[in-house]
Order: sequence, then C-alpha cells, then structure tokens
Amino acid sequence: MKIATNLLIALIAFFIAISIAIATGIELVFNAVFLAFAIQWIAFIPAYIFQTEKFYDLTGSLTYLSVIWYSLTLSSDQFTNLNGANIVIVLLISLWAIRLGSFLFMRIHHDGEDKRFRSIKPSASQFFMTWTLQGLWVSLCSMCALTAISSNTGIVTNAFFYIGLALFILGFAIEVMADMEKSAFKANQENKDKFITTGLWARSRHPNYFGEIVLWTGIAVMSFSSLEGLQYLTLISPIFTYLLLVYVSGVRMLEARGDLKWGDDPTYQEYKKKTPVLFIKI
Repeated sequence: MKIATNLLIALIAFFIAISIAIATGIELVFNAVFLAFAIQWIAFIPAYIFQTEKFYDLTGSLTYLSVIWYSLTLSSDQFTNLNGANIVIVLLISLWAIRLGSFLFMRIHHDGEDKRFRSIKPSASQFFMTWTLQGLWVSLCSMCALTAISSNTGIVTNAFFYIGLALFILGFAIEVMADMEKSAFKANQENKDKFITTGLWARSRHPNYFGEIVLWTGIAVMSFSSLEGLQYLTLISPIFTYLLLVYVSGVRMLEARGDLKWGDDPTYQEYKKKTPVLFIKI
C-alpha cells in the first residue's frame, strides 16, 4: 500500500508540473520541465544504490541552473539574440542556486547526513517520490521565469521588473544573512544544544525561509508582464514556495523538532511567544 501511495504522489507531482507547462503553450517550457524531472530520476539511481542523500540538495541547485540556462540558450538562438532582462533574471536565479546549493552541500558534508532521510532512503518508492518532489519544486518555482524568458517578448523591462528586482535583492540578502548568522552561532561550541535568538532570528523564528519566499515573489513579479492567458498559472511559484516551506519540509518540521528539544524550556516558550514564526517583525 505504501509503495502504491508513494508512486501515486510522484505521478501526481509530475502531472501537475507537466500540465502547467503544457498550459503555457510553449514547447521550450515543456521541455525544460521534463528535463528537471529527468535529472532527478537519473540522480535517484546512484543515490538509492549507495543509500546517500549527500548530493540531493546539490542536484536540485544544478537542476535550476540546467533548466534556466537551457531556456536562455534556446530562446536566444544560441545567444545570438539576447534580451538583457532575460540575462538578468537568469543570473539572479543562478546566483541563488549556486549560493544555496553550495551552502546546503557544505552543511551536509559537515553534519555527515540529513536526518530527514534516515527513514526515507531504505524505501525505493519513498526515496523516488522524494526526488520527484524535488523536480516539482524546481519546475513550479522556476516556471514563471522559464515562461517569460521563452515568450515572444522575453522579460519586459518596466516598473514590475524593477519592483521584482528589489524584492529579489531584499529576499536574497535576508536569506544569506540569516544563514550566516545561524552558521556562526552553531560554530560556537558554547552554543551547543541551544537555539538562536539573535540578529534576524530575534525578529523571526525562520527568517531564512521568509527571505526565500520574498525572493521568489520577486522573480514572479519580474516575469509578470511577459505572461498572458493560462501562462499566469505559473505565478503559483511564490505561493508554492510558501506552502512548501511552511507546511511541508521547513517550518513545520523544525518547529516540531524545536518543541521536542526545548519544549519544556521557559526561555524557548517566551521566545516563541514574542517572535513571529515567519514574517519578520519591524
């Protein structure tokens, strides 16, 4: 029963992404989305054989780079007809993917494992489902940019473009700063088994996730003016990011882990009471 459920979830994830890609009416978007899933499925094979999740996050980042540069290359006739705004959005997503991928890879290299995968790796169907869901993540987050890049106009440089650019820079800065603060906190042996309450973490319990949502909102806003008709479905990107980080893989799991570890600590209870879960208090 579990095998069938896992495979069904994987199939639904693929169907959702492919359906939205088809709805854009752009073959290049369809091909890019299919490529995103193909990379995950290929990477799953050695990951399952060797029972490792160490290159899971890195593969996700490399997939972003693959699909976004694939779209830019083919939409510009092998770089002979480049749109400046297209280059900007591709470079922004590339910067984010390289930074996040290297950060997560170094973290798992330091920790030795990602504890979330302990019960997942032994099951071929569950592990396959997890890799497929990463394909869904890459596809839905990047599809508005892929569609805008591949449209007849390309990314349009207007007020929405600059508003989106500002949001991306803000979100990226918040995410990087939050990750740096937490890494420095954890590197101090005096803070072992403690929770961080300083810097951005004094204003949000998960400021890195807040930054992630803001930057993908920026990408959606930058892409907005190039979309039409059913292509507006691709603007699900920031909504999907919010739902994923808050209710699936991020906030929900970390909050549960925190309650289990420090739930009886009055200081932790006070921190939770005064500090918003996600949105940064001014």
